[in-house]
Amino acid sequence: MAFALSLVLLTSACEANSSGETRSEPKGPIAVGSILDLTGPLSVYGKAKMDATYLAINDINAHGGVLGRPLMLISYDAQSDNARYTQYANKLTLPNQVSVIMGGITSASRETIRSIVDRTNALYFYNTLYEGGVCDKNVFTTGPVPSQQLAPLIPYVAKNFGKKIYIVAADDDFGRISTDRVEEYAAKSGAWVTGADFVPLESSDFGTVINSLQAAKPDVVISLLVGANHSAFYRNFAAAGLNKSMKVVSTTFGGGSENIVLAPRESKGTTVAHLYFQELESPANTAFLRAWHAEYGKNYPYVPETAVNEWNGWHLWAAAVNKAGSLDRDKVIAALESGLSIDAPNGTVTMNGRSHQVTQSITIAEANDKHGFDVLRTVPDVPPAYENSFCDLK
Repeated sequence: MAFALSLVLLTSACEANSSGETRSEPKGPIAVGSILDLTGPLSVYGKAKMDATYLAINDINAHGGVLGRPLMLISYDAQSDNARYTQYANKLTLPNQVSVIMGGITSASRETIRSIVDRTNALYFYNTLYEGGVCDKNVFTTGPVPSQQLAPLIPYVAKNFGKKIYIVAADDDFGRISTDRVEEYAAKSGAWVTGADFVPLESSDFGTVINSLQAAKPDVVISLLVGANHSAFYRNFAAAGLNKSMKVVSTTFGGGSENIVLAPRESKGTTVAHLYFQELESPANTAFLRAWHAEYGKNYPYVPETAVNEWNGWHLWAAAVNKAGSLDRDKVIAALESGLSIDAPNGTVTMNGRSHQVTQSITIAEANDKHGFDVLRTVPDVPPAYENSFCDLK
């Protein structure tokens, strides 16, 4: 089981330290930490992110490691339980434990980790799309924010699908704040939001939502749903025949492999804005997919964008440490704030020193009947405009 594996890794780390090989030794391994949901409702995201973590660390080590030293992973399964995030973040931030922590999926789990790394002055990467707005010296994010996904998506929707919008969102910070951003970008595009429903993460009952959509008759339904339970919406939507009269558009669909789990009749035509689709053509993506499929074989009919988020976080941190020539936290932060870029599977990814959020390409694509996507348009180098407008961590 994943949790047992995490304990084995932790035990191995402690044995290595007790035998005299510590982080401070020039040739010793560098301990790094990960906390993800490998079991529970959010494991639909966590498993792919964990596999991306293993692959990224193996790739970094295969290319000489960091500062010429291999990375050694200490990982924990939070089991979709925020109390465990508190427990494990506290462990990882003990003195001489890890040089960086990566993980968290929901905004609540991010804030749990963030409160602890701020107290302990640790370094933290949050590699998941989120509602935006974090401005923290100790925290770096690689996931897209609404000012990146919705800025190109909503004008595209208004132009091609219609201007009457209905929102179905997760009842959490991400869903509610993203809804505000949809309303903002809709108004700028000459569109309007006619209604919104917020669905608890644990709920798979969309009967009331379907009734509301049938009554409202929007042109477009914006889905801001997350987690395995929310996949039921797409089934209910198709079963009611609404996919024949309304267009579903999303910034989250596919992140939990919904395009694989759902039948083509339930998902085909769903239009999505993401940082990554495996259909993107570039040498970096070809190399990434080759490594991914060599490691995981047929376990992944489609590689979700959540995996690439995690891959990018590890490689940005490794590049920053090598540039800094040190594991010193302040020097690594300075390297990240210098405008550091990597050639990632989704294109060039550049860290913004002001906001600690990345500039990256955003692609709009449509789910097809082969459990994949047809790329419609890629907008290069989209900055986190909202975050850059108020946050100046330099």
